[in-house]
Amino acid sequence: MPEHQSDPIHSSNQDATPWMVQLSLVLLMLGAGLVLLPLVIVIITSFSAIGVTPGRPATGWTLQNYQEAWSKGRFLVAFANSALVAIAVTGFQILTSALAGYALARLQFRGRKAILLIVLATLVIPFQMLVIPIFLVLKWGHLINTYAALILPTAVNGFSIFLMTQYFQTIPVELEEAAAIDGANRLQILWQIMLPLARPALVTLFLFTFIGEWNDLFKPLVFTTRPELRTVQLALAEFQEQFTNSWSLMMAAVVISTIPVVLLFLLGQRQFIRGIATTGIKN
Repeated sequence: MPEHQSDPIHSSNQDATPWMVQLSLVLLMLGAGLVLLPLVIVIITSFSAIGVTPGRPATGWTLQNYQEAWSKGRFLVAFANSALVAIAVTGFQILTSALAGYALARLQFRGRKAILLIVLATLVIPFQMLVIPIFLVLKWGHLINTYAALILPTAVNGFSIFLMTQYFQTIPVELEEAAAIDGANRLQILWQIMLPLARPALVTLFLFTFIGEWNDLFKPLVFTTRPELRTVQLALAEFQEQFTNSWSLMMAAVVISTIPVVLLFLLGQRQFIRGIATTGIKN
């Protein structure tokens, strides 16, 4: 066979590759369209005149829906409560997950793998199964109807510990050894070397935790009854009960409650993707 004779099989694969790429692109665009379609309907309905049902052409565009939804839903206090709870829980989880994750990733002690297995086992236990003992503990501590009831039950999370453990294992040990030779202790190594290098994982953890707490309805519904402790999701649920027949107002309220987490994700999406991509399974 001559040296420059082309391989028919290889040539056919090269010819088919652009078609496969185009087909994949079309399928991805269709999938994105299906995912974004409900969001588009929600946004269009929120700007429509009152009385328009979702899916029908808008007869007029107005911002009055957002003004009425904000005032009638009393979202200002709810936003403040949700922000306070989400930031507090996120801070606690970052602190506890960084310390526990570093210990499980780097320190060699008896029972380390057993502790990691216990942490992983907590991921398969739904929070709803623990609500009764958690409620009794909070009641015993006189914490019902307080901010502590919304913060403490999720201040530590098994997934967060596992995420930080896996990311710390991807960082070369030689960096810590060099710092130890220079006289740095464990806490200095963690604070000055490991945490800056783990910024993608920390951003990922921050987004996961903050968005999860912002969208949480279960804890405020079970552990609080005081109106001044209402969170965004509880206020949104009460708003929907009051304005069941006003689709425009309800969609405007949904958009209002969603804007903070959407903006937060857009700001940290690059670090989020990097943190997910570089966090693998390590032994």
